[in-house]
Amino acid sequence: MNLRNITYIFILMLTPLSISAQNGVNSPYSRYGFGIQADRSMGFNKGMSGVAQGFRDGQIINIANPASYSAVDSVTALFDIGITLQNGNYKIGKMQHNARNTSIDYAAFHFRATKGLGVAMGILPYTNIGYSMKSNNETLVGNENITSHYSYAGSGGLHQVFIGTGWAISKPLSVGLNGSFLFGDYSHTTSMEFNDVNAYAQVRGYKADISTWMVDLAMQFIQPIKKTDKLVFGINYGLGHNVNNRAIRYTETYNASSSLANGITTDTLSNAFQLPHTFNIGVAYYKNAKLKVGADFELQKWSECKYPVQDATGQYISAKHQLNDKIRISLGCSYTPNARSGRSAENTSYKFGGYFSKSYANTDQAFMKTDKPYEYGLSAGVSIPISNRNVYINRPKLNLSVQWTHTHIPYVSAASTTPTIGKLTENYLRFCIGLTFSERWFYKYKME
Repeated sequence: MNLRNITYIFILMLTPLSISAQNGVNSPYSRYGFGIQADRSMGFNKGMSGVAQGFRDGQIINIANPASYSAVDSVTALFDIGITLQNGNYKIGKMQHNARNTSIDYAAFHFRATKGLGVAMGILPYTNIGYSMKSNNETLVGNENITSHYSYAGSGGLHQVFIGTGWAISKPLSVGLNGSFLFGDYSHTTSMEFNDVNAYAQVRGYKADISTWMVDLAMQFIQPIKKTDKLVFGINYGLGHNVNNRAIRYTETYNASSSLANGITTDTLSNAFQLPHTFNIGVAYYKNAKLKVGADFELQKWSECKYPVQDATGQYISAKHQLNDKIRISLGCSYTPNARSGRSAENTSYKFGGYFSKSYANTDQAFMKTDKPYEYGLSAGVSIPISNRNVYINRPKLNLSVQWTHTHIPYVSAASTTPTIGKLTENYLRFCIGLTFSERWFYKYKME
């Protein structure tokens, strides 16, 4: 595959990510916070449950730690693109629903600018929102002859465009920086209707357009153990800050029989959001070129971030402690029988991983329960080298992985005057396909 074709593919993959809000999600849980946080792993580590902080290699694009960008060699340019096919099972009590989705995960480009300095850029999703639910025949307290019907719908999500650089200060130490533009929107609506034609129905909506910046600072340190073995320590800090965007709540009442509006009220909050301080730390053990084992820990301080909420008096305010701190622990490994072999079977990498996470989105703003949403998952995958006439050792790779994820979400139903505590469980089976193209852009051929 020549450079022109690769460039066309990259542009085609980049365009729908930048202009479309299609996000491949059908989850009731996405109505909370900014939505469900996207899986931000790349092709090389999806099969390892996203473990990344200690990984550095000239043939991967590791956006989780930009200090790794310095590992790219002087002649190689990398393109990385990926998609996911997903089947989700959602269960609330005795009700179940299955949904299939396809989403574009990421598109990224990586090259060396000068000695010891690597540059990467790309686009990927940050959060996803997509759901539609109905609740019928809720009896009104004090008037059992009237029943209510609720419907909930939401769409949107956030995307991240980034450019970053990694600099090798010395042989063991590299530092890096990612600068990003975060953009997107969300829209949530709740409708309430009654079986009495004389009663007024109500529609309440929440919406916002988000556009802001993000900065991540990172470092990697290499500690040799033997001639062929080493430890790589990685750390990443994401700067939290105010997001100077508005949040809007609107309420409309109308007569269900005549569709005549009875009035619309709008509440607007300025500077309604904050992004969290984030901390990532990890380590990877390299056993020559065959075995790589890594572990990561992540903390996102969402509890200290402002987010719009309706308080006990019905006022629309922006307040802290509406979201939960996110904690994630990931483990993963990669095994390659013979990385220097010209045979694909011996040069294929086999990957495994698992993780546990406590989610940031809060389903109980009234604090009626103590347990919080959490999830865990397992993954496995392979990275298969494909032929390229320009590259023999560091060949392009086809990354295939399978992920299984279970999410446990306790929630409070407030559809009636007697809220109840329930449980939503989500199980996902994902098949991820990624292509990492390796082109020797800067190789200088000698002519005799």
